[in-house]
Amino acid sequence: MSRTAKKSVQIPPVYQPAKVEAGITAAWEKSSFANPDRLPGKRGKPFTISMPPPNATGVLHAGHAVMLAIQDIVARFQRMHGRKVLWLPGTDHAAIATQAVVEKLIAKEGATKNQLGREAFLERVKKFVADSQGTIRRQTRKMGSSCDWSRERYTLDVGLSAAVSEAFVRMYRDGLIYRGYRIVNWCPRCHSTLSDDEVEYKEQRTKFYYFKYGPVIIGTARPETKFQDKTIMVHPDDARYRHLHGNEMEIEWIEGKVKANIIADTVADKDFGTGAMTITPAHSFEDFELAKKYQLPVVSIIDEDGKLTPAAGTFAGRDARASREEIVAKLQAKGLVDHIDEDYVHNLSVCYRCGTPVEPLPSKQWFVDVSAKCKVLSAKLKYPKKEASLKELAAWVVKSGQIEIIPDRFTKTYFHWMDNLRDWCISRQIWFGHRIPVYYRKRKFPNSQFSISNEGVASRQNLQATSHKPQADNEEVYVGVKPPVGDGWKQDPDTLDTWFSSGLWTFSTLGWPQKTKDLKSFHPTDLMETGYDLLFFWVARMILMSTYLVGELPFRQVYFHGMVRDKLGRKMSKSRPETAIDPVDMIEKYGADAMRLSLVIGTTAGNDTQLWEEKIASYRNFVNKLWNIARFVSMTAGELKLVKTAPTPKTLADRWILAELDDIIRRATTGLERYEFSAVGEAVYEFTWSKFADWYLEIAKIEGGKEKMLSYILQQVLKLWHPFTPFVTEHLWERYGAGHRRGGAKKLLMIQAWPKAGRAKAVTDFVQVQSVVTAIRNLRSTAKVEPAKRVAVQIAAGKHAKLLKAQSAVIAALARCSELTVEAKVPKPSQAASAVVSGVTIYVPLAGLLDVGKEQERLRRELDEAERYAKMLEQKLANDAFTARAPQAVVAAEREKLAVQQSKVAKLREQLNALAA
Repeated sequence: MSRTAKKSVQIPPVYQPAKVEAGITAAWEKSSFANPDRLPGKRGKPFTISMPPPNATGVLHAGHAVMLAIQDIVARFQRMHGRKVLWLPGTDHAAIATQAVVEKLIAKEGATKNQLGREAFLERVKKFVADSQGTIRRQTRKMGSSCDWSRERYTLDVGLSAAVSEAFVRMYRDGLIYRGYRIVNWCPRCHSTLSDDEVEYKEQRTKFYYFKYGPVIIGTARPETKFQDKTIMVHPDDARYRHLHGNEMEIEWIEGKVKANIIADTVADKDFGTGAMTITPAHSFEDFELAKKYQLPVVSIIDEDGKLTPAAGTFAGRDARASREEIVAKLQAKGLVDHIDEDYVHNLSVCYRCGTPVEPLPSKQWFVDVSAKCKVLSAKLKYPKKEASLKELAAWVVKSGQIEIIPDRFTKTYFHWMDNLRDWCISRQIWFGHRIPVYYRKRKFPNSQFSISNEGVASRQNLQATSHKPQADNEEVYVGVKPPVGDGWKQDPDTLDTWFSSGLWTFSTLGWPQKTKDLKSFHPTDLMETGYDLLFFWVARMILMSTYLVGELPFRQVYFHGMVRDKLGRKMSKSRPETAIDPVDMIEKYGADAMRLSLVIGTTAGNDTQLWEEKIASYRNFVNKLWNIARFVSMTAGELKLVKTAPTPKTLADRWILAELDDIIRRATTGLERYEFSAVGEAVYEFTWSKFADWYLEIAKIEGGKEKMLSYILQQVLKLWHPFTPFVTEHLWERYGAGHRRGGAKKLLMIQAWPKAGRAKAVTDFVQVQSVVTAIRNLRSTAKVEPAKRVAVQIAAGKHAKLLKAQSAVIAALARCSELTVEAKVPKPSQAASAVVSGVTIYVPLAGLLDVGKEQERLRRELDEAERYAKMLEQKLANDAFTARAPQAVVAAEREKLAVQQSKVAKLREQLNALAA
């Protein structure tokens, strides 16, 4: 066996990702090159990405997979570019979601969290989270993620929990956190408050009721909240009710007579409904504010279980929403129903986690004051004033261009949200999460002073009473990172909103509030890449928290990816298995590289992407193509050897491929710097398959002597593909020579230098050769010449004769010519197909290649049919009745059909003429 034949077995005939990916992952992790402190050689400035922490509730889905694919592309590209890359992974405790999952698990065992008790329940959650984190780590590794596992964090670990307490204490100290009695979004199922952004809206068709309320007609979709309505509001300029202003009267209502008064306020919309409304202070955000303005009593009609309170009289203890029709029936019996709109459409507020309708309820909760002024911590933010509110500062850093949002259309959405941001309710009535660092005890003090210590803020004050719900007197409040000293202290039972701790993610994971080396080196982070659905939940809150607590941007750029949908554009859902694709299953079947390509190519910033199994399979085919290209190069070269600089081109094809390589390197580099992942992937795909494989490799077989050139081009191709397809490229890179393999970890592709474009000039002569070859192939196809048959070709090349004569061997081989004649001028042969491209006329004599008589007969039949169809379309379009009455889109489609048919007729006639000549 020859030396070349022996070396050719280095690359097996088939790539089997399932057999190699785990080993490649192990090699990457053994090298520790994902740790920026362990990278070899001189490195440029750091580049940091904080991985959005997946919820610790189970497994990753396709949305996580697209996030991991995109971020790994960025991390690998920047690492190869010489940057000191930190991609920091972690998980989020996801308080409400995780607690809900564990509650369901123990419910299957016939138990409840209350039966277990807080400590035992939290131990169950802890074990569940540990198991989930192990699953998430395994799945993240399967995607090829080159993140730094040595810096992995968890939002509930010791360091981050300390950071959360520190943040709370500082914000309380600066007057940005307060405890207040206000209307909140309440989920009766989760038994907890929700922030405004945790409320989703579903369009619902329901009834809208009009009731006789004393001298006015009022309208409502929720009569179950109206038991204690005792104030009528009308617009002061509404002449219909001017005579009623200031009146007090006794009227018949649901549970008997009530005393009602009438007030005039411009809040009332005289053009909506009847122009009159009653105020429901306990179950409307707007009415609660009106109640404060007019010092009205706030009486809860619905409790935290969604049931009616004693204030509902005989309906007390019953489900509020289920009682609606009986309440209406009672009013109907009293003759108080004016009429009912049976087809009313409105947006129903539901919990984002469980889908339960949300109840606005009055409650004493902890809030972040987003409008209170505070000192701007750092000049780094370039804010023109010394003080700003949280929302002003968060808007400023985007408006001033310090944070770029990609795509830009979400910038407007961000400002709209920030402009309308209300105080953020951060307390949650669940057990799992960061316990609020506030302690209470009953004690009398002579005054209401408070002091600040290193441990926290001890507030010796009476909690401010309101006209709505008086607070207990003489309550001592301590807010601190560490528990207070002394007896009688009880910690607030509530936990913090998950997004409070997540809002600290970019800096708490780097050691804040300590002034660590990591915090100094890697913050602000460079890129936050996440789904657009997290703009309000998370991205905006990170900006709020970082600008206030650290005095820095959390990140310099935000890139939003879209949702992953199925082939029909439906949102993937566990409840609809036919829409869902499990990334792990697809990786095991097709390989991680194919999965990554299917998620990235065809995906653009801020837009949803579609994913289906056949799409993944098609990219598996491309990965196999890349493998086969490398195998061919290996077999041709005898051994894959590293070629550090571009070999001197010897032929036209050499000059062309080097010019094309330089072009794709420039395009890929610029595109990845701009996060144009799909455009880069498509461009490198086209270079690899079409230019390198379909053209240059075929010419290499003809011209020979291209071992170094092939090795060099393949090296650059592997580097270009590495951020996208890390497994197959790393595996192929290992094949580069024994000396390379002895280099150990330092020879891993993941740390090789990104290719640099040379100065090769575009080669238009080769494009001319390509055009000629393609034209001959098209003529063969049109004439239905069998692929294996060689044809005689004559070319009237004009001024291109010298070029095409020099390249005649390449043209003849690629176009399968038995005989090739190239002259400046040639006479037109009889019975020949012809084509003209770029000033060159090509003839393919057809005599002997096919039965001319039979072919003419076939073409005439096809021509007759095409002409009949074209005539029918012409008549249809000449009919004014059709063109005037049919939709424009239909008419346009018919005209398009006619144009296609006319083109077909012209080509068939041309073919017949060629055979007759």
